[in-house]
Amino acid sequence: MQEEIISPDHKAGFISIVGKPNVGKSTLMNILVGERLSIITSKAQTTRHRIMGIVNGVHEGTDFQLVYSDTPGIIKPIYELHKSMMHFVHGSLEDADVILFVTDIFEKHDEDDVITKLQHTETPILLIINKIDLATPEQIEEKVSYWKENFKAVEVIPISALHQQNVDGLFSKIIGFLPVHHPYFPKDELTDKPERFFAAEIIREKIFTNYTKEVPYSCEVVITSFKEKEDMIVVSAEIYVERTTQRAILLGHKGERIKKVGIEARQEMENFFGKKIFLEQYIRVEPDWRNKRQKLERFGYE
Repeated sequence: MQEEIISPDHKAGFISIVGKPNVGKSTLMNILVGERLSIITSKAQTTRHRIMGIVNGVHEGTDFQLVYSDTPGIIKPIYELHKSMMHFVHGSLEDADVILFVTDIFEKHDEDDVITKLQHTETPILLIINKIDLATPEQIEEKVSYWKENFKAVEVIPISALHQQNVDGLFSKIIGFLPVHHPYFPKDELTDKPERFFAAEIIREKIFTNYTKEVPYSCEVVITSFKEKEDMIVVSAEIYVERTTQRAILLGHKGERIKKVGIEARQEMENFFGKKIFLEQYIRVEPDWRNKRQKLERFGYE
């Protein structure tokens, strides 16, 4: 195979998207990458892993590779699971060439735990105020002024990720901070995660959208088999919950609720993978799995 020629002025770097839960980090990530890699729901703490999205291209005659990282919302850990999630955030800050600190127009300026993590970094920070489509010009101006006075960022940028307002301007600002460097990933890669990771995330998203209260947060999805055949992909998934009562809620009357999750997940997977999907789901009870290091490691929370 012929080796790809990389120009000597090639730019490459890591861009970490951080902030509190539910400010729109995953929506922004998907827009910037141009692919739906991160799951999005109206519930907080949906993202549990660091998910990388890779963008390659040419800007003003210079080849580049941007490696975006969507990260879990920064919280004060209660479970061992949360500690692992915050470890992903910390790792993304350590190797970042640019940090996008995302807030939203309704934040009540209680981001101390986020700011503490960012105040000692010398990495350039672009502070993003998201969801401006829901605010008046006066509210936006007030929020921009607040952050300019209270946080040291290279620039404060109001956007609407959902409506892609002011998002295009972000790209040129990010490119300006990238160092000259060879690509970190092969040019044909879109993400660092394997296909079975996204299959699990799609099922988990459907659980978040179909159930309320503690059930989604007590669930973890593990893909035990992912077999690609000529005409379809056969996926086998185990859904873990912490209590038998949660298992009963997940199943629903005569298994109708979990069947609905399966139908929605299968349709989403077919769109994502571009192939027919045969999906099997099994529900397992694992008491207090969110506090068991051995289980967390098996679930991919190293």
